[in-house]
Amino acid sequence: MRITFCQAVLAVAIAFNLLVLYYISRLQQHVLHRHRDHAQPSPRQQASPLRPGVTVLIREFEDFENYVPDVVRSFLRQEPELPVVVATDRLPYPPMVLPPAPNVQVVLLKPSPHQPAHTFRPETYVRTEHVALVPDGVKADLTSQLERMLEEFKTSQSKVEMVAAPVHSMTPLRCLNLQVNLKEWTAEYAAAPPSYRLCTALKGEAVLLLRTKDLFNLSMPLAKPLMTSLFIQTALRGWAVRILDVSFSALHHPLFTSSHNQWKADNLARSSRLQLFRDFGIKRVVLEDGKEQWFGCGKETPRCFGTIHDDTPEYLYQNRWTPPCCLRALRETAKYVINILETSGVRYWLEGGTLLGAARHHDIIPWDYDVDLGIYLEDIPNCELLRSAESGSIVDEKGFVWEKAIEGDFYRVQYSEHNHLHVDLWPFYPKNGVMTKDTWMDHRQDIEFPEHFLKPLVPIQFAGFLALVPNNYRAFLELKFGEGVIENPEYPNPALKRLEKEN
Repeated sequence: MRITFCQAVLAVAIAFNLLVLYYISRLQQHVLHRHRDHAQPSPRQQASPLRPGVTVLIREFEDFENYVPDVVRSFLRQEPELPVVVATDRLPYPPMVLPPAPNVQVVLLKPSPHQPAHTFRPETYVRTEHVALVPDGVKADLTSQLERMLEEFKTSQSKVEMVAAPVHSMTPLRCLNLQVNLKEWTAEYAAAPPSYRLCTALKGEAVLLLRTKDLFNLSMPLAKPLMTSLFIQTALRGWAVRILDVSFSALHHPLFTSSHNQWKADNLARSSRLQLFRDFGIKRVVLEDGKEQWFGCGKETPRCFGTIHDDTPEYLYQNRWTPPCCLRALRETAKYVINILETSGVRYWLEGGTLLGAARHHDIIPWDYDVDLGIYLEDIPNCELLRSAESGSIVDEKGFVWEKAIEGDFYRVQYSEHNHLHVDLWPFYPKNGVMTKDTWMDHRQDIEFPEHFLKPLVPIQFAGFLALVPNNYRAFLELKFGEGVIENPEYPNPALKRLEKEN
């Protein structure tokens, strides 16, 4: 049997591919075995005190293109016994060819059912008193770089909890001030003057050094994006970072060699950032240039909280207030509805807790979850949307949903079909000089009141626009809620959850 030239070439190609697959499989098994070899520290090692020194920890890199092996080799050339930990969610593929040194370890952070829990905790492997968080693509040029960082840290540790060494890149390292308000679901960045070296957050690439115990006392020490996650947690603890004169060079500019890989990395970074803010419960981010980023609900998503029970939304039990995306949607809906009422000739006024928010904050109460308006029953025929809502829900041209409420004889305007944040419209009518209505709720403020409070109605600043309210609204509110209600804020149902007074 004669073998043709094409058949021979095909046989060689198949054999070559099999060899390549075998080689890759062996590499991956080597990396996995290295993880397993180091993944079973003895109880004595886990309980042993941390020793002096620094461990290099590499966390943030992409499987599809990275320089992690080169980063590790550059540090080992300067200090061969330096402990290095590469922390990754899953086994890297294609496999990384790391130096075969016992002080270089790969740690898989994603638990596996056949391994004990401590094997997936990176603190198990970091046995030095300090740790240096090193980004991908960094090159160690001198033996003294980490030593200098450690010396600088020890001399300034009474003032700062972290020190940072910039990585030379196209974008210089910038010092930022970060304020995180979990109660209001918000993180705000502000640019520090160029000369400032003391910061609460950084923008750009840097090697960060801190105490090992401090790092692993954070609730999510290695969440990605690493620096964003780290500085949110440290800002909440009042920690500071000082930028040093020490610097590192970069192995490659840019980090990714193709626009496609850059695109993949950018998408993964956005996805990680979105997940991080969801995990931390941050829905509004103000960047250093003043631009806002929103990570909460919108027109096409459900609102951020579920059904309200006993007038106490779930976020109050979490010691948080109304998410800012929900407040934004309520403001938008209120402004829109009031504009429709005014152009239709429907007399309205801010009611209940909404009026209380206008009097106290010129805005919605920070923990409120809807907007209440009173309207004159006799004016309803003037508004086509209210007339149409009598026969069923109406979605108007802006996507707002107008409907007759199922709970009683009043109207509701929802932000959208998906998002049920809403404005309630309560029809009142005069009877012997007293404003009354046909549906009453089990709220202490839901009572009749003299019509003279509505003659005339007066404008007030509310949620960024002018809205109408009862004249002498202080007396109106105290009639409904009790004396001193404006100056003494309280949650809707204090028997279940009381507002903690700030000192």
